[in-house]
Amino acid sequence: MSEETNISNLEQARCRHASRLPEYRSPFGARPAGSCVDIFFDCGEDTSNITFCYTYGLYSFSYHEEPMYRVASSYRYHVNLMLPDEASLLFYWFRFTSKTQDGLKTLYYSAGWDSKDGEGAIYDTPPRVGADEDKYPYAYQITVFDKDFKTPDYMKGSMIYQIFPDRFARDRNFDFDKMVRTDPRTERVYHEDWNEDVDIYGKPETGYLACDFYGGSLDGINEKLEYIKSLGIDILYLNPIFKARSSHRYDTADYLSVDPILGGTEAFLRLKERADGLGIKIILDGVFSHTGADSLYFNKFGRFEGVGAFQSYERGEESRYRSWYNFYRNEDGNICYDSWWGFPDLPNVNENDLSYRNFIFGKDGVVDTWLSRGAGGIRLDVSDELPDSFIRQMRRTIKSKTNGEGMLVGEVWEDASNKCSYGSYRDFMLGNTHDSVMGYTFRHILLDFLSGYISADIMDSRLEGFRERYPSEAYYCIMNLVSSHDVPRIMTMLSKPEDTDDREIQREFKVESKDYQRCAMLSQMAYAFQIAYIGASCVYYGDEVLMQGYKDPFNRRTYPWNRLTDRQREALTYVRRLSNLRVNNTCLRTGYYKTLYANGDVMVFERYLKEGRDFFGKEGKGARKIVFALNRSSEPQFISIEDSVMDTRVTRLDSDHPVIPITENIILGGQSNGTSTLSLGAYSVRFLIY
Repeated sequence: MSEETNISNLEQARCRHASRLPEYRSPFGARPAGSCVDIFFDCGEDTSNITFCYTYGLYSFSYHEEPMYRVASSYRYHVNLMLPDEASLLFYWFRFTSKTQDGLKTLYYSAGWDSKDGEGAIYDTPPRVGADEDKYPYAYQITVFDKDFKTPDYMKGSMIYQIFPDRFARDRNFDFDKMVRTDPRTERVYHEDWNEDVDIYGKPETGYLACDFYGGSLDGINEKLEYIKSLGIDILYLNPIFKARSSHRYDTADYLSVDPILGGTEAFLRLKERADGLGIKIILDGVFSHTGADSLYFNKFGRFEGVGAFQSYERGEESRYRSWYNFYRNEDGNICYDSWWGFPDLPNVNENDLSYRNFIFGKDGVVDTWLSRGAGGIRLDVSDELPDSFIRQMRRTIKSKTNGEGMLVGEVWEDASNKCSYGSYRDFMLGNTHDSVMGYTFRHILLDFLSGYISADIMDSRLEGFRERYPSEAYYCIMNLVSSHDVPRIMTMLSKPEDTDDREIQREFKVESKDYQRCAMLSQMAYAFQIAYIGASCVYYGDEVLMQGYKDPFNRRTYPWNRLTDRQREALTYVRRLSNLRVNNTCLRTGYYKTLYANGDVMVFERYLKEGRDFFGKEGKGARKIVFALNRSSEPQFISIEDSVMDTRVTRLDSDHPVIPITENIILGGQSNGTSTLSLGAYSVRFLIY
């Protein structure tokens, strides 16, 4: 509570609104603009003046309130709310007068935190919902999205493989000397040995610049496409491939050309053609909030032909790129410019500059060029640092050039439905900008659970909160991940390393032998959860073979081709096996969802079809229902679940034997009270297939 109230526990128990239960809010979750929602509130006999309070908008909000009306002779109150006709956020809470030990008092009932079924709590003050305010007390939220919001069906429940291109695979014609000759910039470090560890020092004269290269290429990826397809992959997400100085290539030098070390644009066209034959789409990483200082556009070091923005400001020469950047001179007369997080190698771009927008969105511009070359969509780097209008134009451009089938995924680390930045709520989940976002929130919740920091019921509550706030079109497309190029790998995280930014310590960190098997099993459990849960399941290259790595650059090591241990090969077999389960069963990709049990170390939920159709009304294949159960504990667990949701004879697929497939009929132990007992081994998952 915001302050201690004198209201009794009994009175608190009588006040109730649970936003995820149909008897309190119907329909569930995010809703299309202009639709209606029924909202109910229970309270005790000593309450009066029951008022429904709400505010809605996006960049500005209007506040409203209306009385609620009793349902029959009960102490239940009701309001039928017609939602705004435009995409927006709507926050609501309840105000009432109650008798307390101190007399009549105005109180507020609003959302709780980590509460079951979205139950709330009583507060002395109303919620705070301003973009710059501390959001406590919490308001209930309804995400009001554009009624025409539609995402590509191929993205819903898809299987994604993320590759950091320089570190995945060299092609069979790799020539080390040719790689060096391709770009002999003096600050670059070239690794002849694929198995050598990543550089953390750089050249003595420059220091570390993330400019070390191994020679992974798009042709190398092309040659491994059968391997990638064996993981059940539908979509290949590539970290930046455009020409750049660094190996991470987030310092774009030329948006229209593939880096020569990766094989050039012709290599992309070869990769795209072969991927098409295997049914794999390619999503490219687009970096539009900044460019490289060493680029065709900024050209700080004079390495490119023509006049870049830096020379234009320095010498007063004409440049078509000058208006893209913001320059000034400091008190010493030195040239300065806005840059991304203060990194001088990454000058910020003015995304509202119309010549820049024409370059990105116009005919033969960046988006047009890459969609014409066959890219299936764009992953938008640092979305929250781009104007909403820019992202809206990006989405419209992609959709218009792909007949609605192009995908736009945003890098958003927080709750995208109510993300605030630059003093405003952002238009991220309303059907106008992104199709969906990267699942960093999913990663945080799942790793917290597997690491023992939260219980299954808290995990369930947090996941259900996101399912409630995100439109289903977006939620089924979220890029659910457990590792990426920006965070430590899951094997490393599960070993709970000491938090340090010392790269020498990070480099030497490896999971201890005594913890290795536990971390490996938990990592495989995380993948099983990805396979079973709602959203697109994204695997960061090498996670399927338990690669380790702390922060950047150690999470970007080379894939260990021809060096896999027996345990890694076992893990790979397991991943392939579970991937096939998802590929062959629509219910795991786009089926309905229901939590069956969430307590302590155990989580059980089901994915199912209704009359053979998925959540979006499309005909499904495979099992009509799959129940997924997970036990993170080092001890076996036995749980009871109602017979009404657990059939007596099922097919079992366990994680206990990751190499040997198990397909056998089992009988769950029935009990006299109408429940069945489900047994789960230590560190195990179970798929019950109906």
